[in-house]
Amino acid sequence: MTQPPPSPPEYPEHPAPPQSQVPPPYPGQQPPTYPGQQPPPYPGQQPPPYPGQQPPTYPGQQPPPYPGRQTPTCPGQQPASYPGQQPPTYPGSQHPQALHHPQPPHYPQAATHSPQPAYPQAAAPPIPAPALSPDDPAHPHHISTDHGRVHIRSQQRRTDSTAVGSLLLHLPNFLCSLFVVALFSAFFGDLGFLVVLAWLVSGALVFHRPTESAIARRLLRLRYPTPQERAKLEPVWHEVTARAGVEGRTYELWVEDSDGLNAVAAAGHIVGVTRFAMNHLPNGELAAVLAHELGHHVGGHAWSSLLGYWYALPGRLAWRVLRGFASIVFKVSRAFSCFGAAFVVLVLGGLALATVSTLYGLPLLVLAVPYALAAVGRRAELRADEHAAALGFAPMLAAVLHKLHQQEQYETAALTARNGGVPPRESPLSKLLSSHPDHHTRLHHLQPYLQPPA
Repeated sequence: MTQPPPSPPEYPEHPAPPQSQVPPPYPGQQPPTYPGQQPPPYPGQQPPPYPGQQPPTYPGQQPPPYPGRQTPTCPGQQPASYPGQQPPTYPGSQHPQALHHPQPPHYPQAATHSPQPAYPQAAAPPIPAPALSPDDPAHPHHISTDHGRVHIRSQQRRTDSTAVGSLLLHLPNFLCSLFVVALFSAFFGDLGFLVVLAWLVSGALVFHRPTESAIARRLLRLRYPTPQERAKLEPVWHEVTARAGVEGRTYELWVEDSDGLNAVAAAGHIVGVTRFAMNHLPNGELAAVLAHELGHHVGGHAWSSLLGYWYALPGRLAWRVLRGFASIVFKVSRAFSCFGAAFVVLVLGGLALATVSTLYGLPLLVLAVPYALAAVGRRAELRADEHAAALGFAPMLAAVLHKLHQQEQYETAALTARNGGVPPRESPLSKLLSSHPDHHTRLHHLQPYLQPPA
């Protein structure tokens, strides 16, 4: 048997291998020469020193061992030579490799394979901008309230078509009230005409400041603003009246303790806003609300509606008394028999027919008056919107209308939840009795003011 071949040469830090036999010569050619240095000795001698430098080091790990550590020899024949090429040389080239052995391991290098395809990823959601405070000057609906000279128009008020229409539609109510007051004055004998005259003159109280204050406190539940609230309201009101050319001191500002978004114009000089509108709206949107209410005063809507309501009050009170009396009589008559109830119906029907025929059918108009007044009221709201938009508050007013629409939707959702998930339904008659147009109608009439100038 042949002895195992000697071990490969090792580096200086390892002990020299034991002496062994001389390696067989390369068949048919000279042994390889190593450029620039002496050829390395064969096993059995000391390893050659590297000229002028330290032995090479492999990055990050120990130098790879010679594959297989033992070089096998084939019995009965010479070792195989390198076919078709010169054997490897030191340095500057790869290590010499033994025949029939695998390549040495490769050191880690940068990946040369093709990059993986980029998979589609969901776009990151945009980061919402922080909400601006209503008092922040950077708010898009913030306006400057610094004005110098203000031009005051000669005509401070007017009476537009909606105000005239409201007065005409209150005429049947006025006549019914006059009839009720005349019946009441009969109890005073010869002084009865003074009662009728005092009632006719009482309409002037609508423009009386102390009476207006009583109406604001008792009927509208308003109060005077605090000094802090006045410091916030007055600059905005001054800006609105300056744009309209109206004397702002003619009107009085009031506050309603409410968490809803609303405002009111009443009598001849009352302008009220809710606490929510004052504290949660930018000053531009608050100015749009105040300009809308100023439009009601300038157009005569506020005083005409209140005057009509005042003169219709006696007739309404009489109607409520008659309706309550008829209800009591009908319930008492049903306690006796059906004939008694029929008798009461016939009596009341006869009286109503006699009244209608005596007044030439005028009381029948009273039944249609509420629907006509509601239509005129909706038209007055659109006129007030146009007044605010003409002063330059169209974008702010549109934002306020959007918030009002959201408030209505929230109230509808809350009512639906209380009804067990059943949404409330509005009848066609209730829509006809609405005093304000719907959200989309008001925005439609604002479109000419929202278009950029050509």
